[in-house]
Amino acid sequence: MGALLVIMFVLFVALGVPISFALGVVSFTGIAAMQQIPNTVVFTKMFNGLNSFTLLAVPLFILAANLMNEGAITEKLIDCCNALVGHFRGGLAYSNVLVSMIFAGISGSSQADTAGVGKIFIPSMEKQGYDKGTSVGVTAASSTLGSIIPPSITMVVYAGIANCSTGALFMAGIVPGVLLGLAMMAVVKYYSKRKNFPQSERVPLPQVIKLVLQSLPALMTPIILIGGITCGLFTPTESAAFACVYALLVGIFYYHTIKIRNLPRILVETMKMASLSLFALATANALGELLSYYQLNVKVQTFFGNLQGGRLIFLLVVVCFFMFVGTFMDAVPAMILFVPIILPAATNLGISPIIMGLIIVVTLALGLVTPPYGLCLLIASSISGITIEDAFKGTLPYFLSSLAVLALLILFPDFWLAIPATVFPSMF
Repeated sequence: MGALLVIMFVLFVALGVPISFALGVVSFTGIAAMQQIPNTVVFTKMFNGLNSFTLLAVPLFILAANLMNEGAITEKLIDCCNALVGHFRGGLAYSNVLVSMIFAGISGSSQADTAGVGKIFIPSMEKQGYDKGTSVGVTAASSTLGSIIPPSITMVVYAGIANCSTGALFMAGIVPGVLLGLAMMAVVKYYSKRKNFPQSERVPLPQVIKLVLQSLPALMTPIILIGGITCGLFTPTESAAFACVYALLVGIFYYHTIKIRNLPRILVETMKMASLSLFALATANALGELLSYYQLNVKVQTFFGNLQGGRLIFLLVVVCFFMFVGTFMDAVPAMILFVPIILPAATNLGISPIIMGLIIVVTLALGLVTPPYGLCLLIASSISGITIEDAFKGTLPYFLSSLAVLALLILFPDFWLAIPATVFPSMF
């Protein structure tokens, strides 16, 4: 029966069935085949998997991102960043990465970044003379920062699974997230000379100051959110709710771009986007129950527990494993299924759950730009109208630069604990 379920899952993925439905059908079929287990177990596990205060941050951060896009806050950020770096050769590509770094500190969602920023940047870059591959590649690759630079929906989910501090995980993600952005900018600099990227005229200083002031409410959002969490003013979930209220008030009263009559549409769009992640999370919980009946978790845990070579080899195998899983599965169900299995072995090797989470989150973020499933790659390529193969070719240099930063995480895992250990000493 187990082999049949694996074939069924692979077939669904190959046919392009949404991963959440594939997980749900396989879970229900497997449990239904076991006469000693009631079918209601599937729905009970799905419900219990979502019955978490921490997971409430997922739809709230998506709502905050949608409110920012509706309120033209994203456009203000883009104008500001263009004014700051647009005069360099490849300035629009630099601006693309910079906006993604700032937007990541607000939305917590890579997909929201790709959709919101990509629909503005990709046509603008192509109009200015960038090739389609570069336009899509920079946009898709930089949007992965939304899962790494705090606040991050993926980190919220991992913290809930691993029962570790969300705030400490957020703090651990700051430096690697910035390094990833700088690495992508280094790639832009390299190709700006080889491909002769266009550059814009320098914006006069008074205009730059004006644009910065106009963008100040958006630029302050990451500082307010991370500062509030660090100071203990609110939890990560409460920070997501604050981000929604803040984006709504700024859009209505400061920019005057959000209309009350548009709120029902924004809420519906948010529910549609949130349901994708949350339903996948629910069905992954059901599949996890099925796998426990087949004792697959015991077998995988035994494999990782018996792995020879110490922490370095263990982390390399974990990265390769999640890199493979990320090619066909979203980060949320992947973590639900495999983090509880791998974490005990990591703990036995003295690897902090915070570092383990950071490495897994970065690895799965890269899965967002690897075919066939790479969701950010799919969104960006659909905006430009190019094939997924051409889109990945354009993304590859930026993907490789991210792998270099990931290698640093693996080689020096304890180094990245400095900031969270300073801010949350009681957690270490």
